[in-house]
Amino acid sequence: MRYRRLGDTDINISEVGFGVWTVSTGWWGEVDEARSVRLLRLAHERGINYFDTADTYGSGLGETLLADAFGHMRDEVVISTKIGYDFYNHTARRGQQERPQDWSEDFIRFALDQSLKRLGTDYIDFLQLHNTKMDAIENDALFSLMEEFRAEGKIRAYGVALGPKIGWLEEGVRAMRERNVAGVQMIHNLLEQDPGRDLIGAARETNTSLVVRVPHSSGMLEGKYDENTTFGQNDHRRHRPKEWLLDGLKKVEQLGFLTESGERTLGQAALKFILASPEVASTLPNIYDEAQLDEFAAAPETPDLTGEELSRIEELYENNFGLGKQSAVSRQPSA
Repeated sequence: MRYRRLGDTDINISEVGFGVWTVSTGWWGEVDEARSVRLLRLAHERGINYFDTADTYGSGLGETLLADAFGHMRDEVVISTKIGYDFYNHTARRGQQERPQDWSEDFIRFALDQSLKRLGTDYIDFLQLHNTKMDAIENDALFSLMEEFRAEGKIRAYGVALGPKIGWLEEGVRAMRERNVAGVQMIHNLLEQDPGRDLIGAARETNTSLVVRVPHSSGMLEGKYDENTTFGQNDHRRHRPKEWLLDGLKKVEQLGFLTESGERTLGQAALKFILASPEVASTLPNIYDEAQLDEFAAAPETPDLTGEELSRIEELYENNFGLGKQSAVSRQPSA
């Protein structure tokens, strides 16, 4: 495993992190808490030290799983969580529909204290404001509060997570240029490079780190799908249109040059593409079994993408992989 610095902090995080949403939300099938804890501990054994969760994941379960997995070795892991959604007073939710956000000082203080309790710790390494819209980015009092939390020792660094789906360019750029954020989390991958490319440019200008989630485009870049692939009842990907799958497979077919040497899998190449940008501190592949964990944790040690490979990727992307103009369906953003 290799490690990179988070912004201008003294926090070093693994190039491959673990997004706890896969083992706590039930969007990838049923959650088995004992199995989740075991997978988290195995990830640490493979060199992963960065674990990213949110208070809303499993309505707190994502945080308690980390406490169960690492409570006895808190200083050996870097914990990131997110706050901002009021799931305490708005418990009902349909699918991945957003709950109301509350950026008031009273609520944010309450939410942070509840996260600390569930995590079983007195500090959070990296606190992110969850899926910030422009009203939050422009809220001076909110970012003054983040500085207070840091001064109080409750957090070591803070940033924003953009979402819930791909996009939010203006919010990300404003946060990096006008707020003292150590990092910004975004969606970016080989098949969905915008607005990520502009956000990478802003990060380069401001010395901000990026954390990239959905680096495999909801599994498309893991190289395991075919035209007959189906998803389980509780898997959020089952709601995607067939065209998303078929168009994605046509694009993936053209990426064979990334794996022809036999030195890396497509899933590893997808991570190396993200890590080719030094502004990226860590990637958060969706890990929900041990085989994926082993494959993705080994990605940093595989050969870097060459300049020629990166140029071919750029050319393919600029020409929509030779598929003509993108349809609205095939452009449907990842989550």
